[in-house]
Amino acid sequence: MNRIFSGMQPTRQLHLGNYLGALRNWVALQDQYECVFCVVDLHALTISQEPEVLRNNIREVTAAYIAAGIDPEKNILFNQSFVPAHSELAWILSCYTPLGWLNRMTQFKEKAGKQKDQANLGLYSYPVLMAADILLYKATHVPVGEDQKQHLELARDIAGAFNRHYGQDYFPLPEPQILGEATRVMSLRDGRKKMSKSDESEYSRINMTDDADTIAQKIRKAKTDPEPLPDTVEALEARPEADNLVTIYAALAGETREKVLASFAGAQFSSFKTSLVDLSVAKLAPITRRMNELLADKGEIDRLLRRGGERATALAERHLVEIKDIIGLLRP
Repeated sequence: MNRIFSGMQPTRQLHLGNYLGALRNWVALQDQYECVFCVVDLHALTISQEPEVLRNNIREVTAAYIAAGIDPEKNILFNQSFVPAHSELAWILSCYTPLGWLNRMTQFKEKAGKQKDQANLGLYSYPVLMAADILLYKATHVPVGEDQKQHLELARDIAGAFNRHYGQDYFPLPEPQILGEATRVMSLRDGRKKMSKSDESEYSRINMTDDADTIAQKIRKAKTDPEPLPDTVEALEARPEADNLVTIYAALAGETREKVLASFAGAQFSSFKTSLVDLSVAKLAPITRRMNELLADKGEIDRLLRRGGERATALAERHLVEIKDIIGLLRP
């Protein structure tokens, strides 16, 4: 069976964009693939973290995975730092990665901004660790958002460079999977900016831990324009806030934007938002309740992560031994 690897960082709270753009799609994929789902806590260290906050965030992301429908019995579910082979393979792969490839990574340029010389090495080499995450499990497919597609292309390049260097097809070249209507959910306050955990305004996003009243309030306050909803998707292109809300509705309802517009064309946003509130609460409230139930027993979450980590380690160590044999490193 083909294998999927994917993960999310435990930095602040997961939000609607994480759910619609990734997590919900993972749930659908677990019946079709062998799945390895990871809380990528090593990646989170590229920004300063308070230890206790980081521990709680790891548990919260794990709870979100399970509450959304990821089965920890059926899939491998663990936190990245439990498996040392991720870091070891990242070093090995960095020795096959030209600096020119990393210099092309747009996300580093965006995050480092004008302070490139002060950025840490982890932020710069982040894509190599991401490649190691994927290739360590010989994943064949990776569900990604548009913003991570370049990093996956780099993982394919690194895998190809390794294979060519040793004259064998050891690593599969992982294929990207960009799924669903909501591949890029935008801010509720600015339809030109991606919904983000780091946005200062709480009203820019719907958090996975928001209760029904908070969800309703944020949607009602979401930025819109004065025109009624159009009857074609093409007409949405110049209206980013309208497009964003229609996209969110379509993703939550499991419909196309065309179908949503067929139902709401000509409607004012006041009535559309009422329908969006009802749909959002119906879909998200059960997940939030389940997350709270899981977070009430931190010991159980830690146990599930530990068990998943042991399963991940067994697979990762087997592959790492094979990689070391190919390279010529002596086994301990």
